Amino acid sequence: MRQEAATREASSGETRARLKTFLFLRQTRLLGNELNNPVVIVYYDPQWPTLYEKEKELIRRVLGHRISAIEHIGSTAVPNLGGKNIIDIMAGISSFDEANECLPPLESIGYKDVTPQPDDVEWYYCLGKSQHGVGYHLHLVKFDSEHWKKLVIFRDFLRKNPQVAQEYYNLKKELAAKYGTDHLGYTEAKSAFIKCILIRGNRPIQH
Repeated sequence: MRQEAATREASSGETRARLKTFLFLRQTRLLGNELNNPVVIVYYDPQWPTLYEKEKELIRRVLGHRISAIEHIGSTAVPNLGGKNIIDIMAGISSFDEANECLPPLESIGYKDVTPQPDDVEWYYCLGKSQHGVGYHLHLVKFDSEHWKKLVIFRDFLRKNPQVAQEYYNLKKELAAKYGTDHLGYTEAKSAFIKCILIRGNRPIQH
């Protein structure tokens, strides 16, 4: 019982720290402004994997031992799947404190748009930058957590099932036309499809 109480207290303390960080970033206007732009879905670009590899090396160079692993995720990680012209990258780290230590070196390579995720205990930050028309989103995620595993499973399922990837592409085009600049509505509208894929990938959703 004492151990459970201590665990809850530690989790509560981390949540308070993350909310405090979120408020600070909002007050200092370091949060990204790209949500004012419409959702735009483009054809698959065969350069996306190459751009990911270059960015991965740059991230590894500045973060070093702080990251346990790094993955290319999202639509740009799936051959022939169109999506937003934003390369999603997931870096696995050990804790929220570790994530905070990553922010200054990542800012030095252009990740100045910082969005904390205070409601998710396994997904710490989404950082963004743009370069030559291509955007990058770097997700700092607890390594080997449920959140980490779900993103990898979803990507791998689409890689192995091109027909399903095409269905996902068609859905995204429809939703982008429907929701425009409503990024939250667009994301939530995709959630049912994503949950179905995770179930088909033999990993039940954890509530």
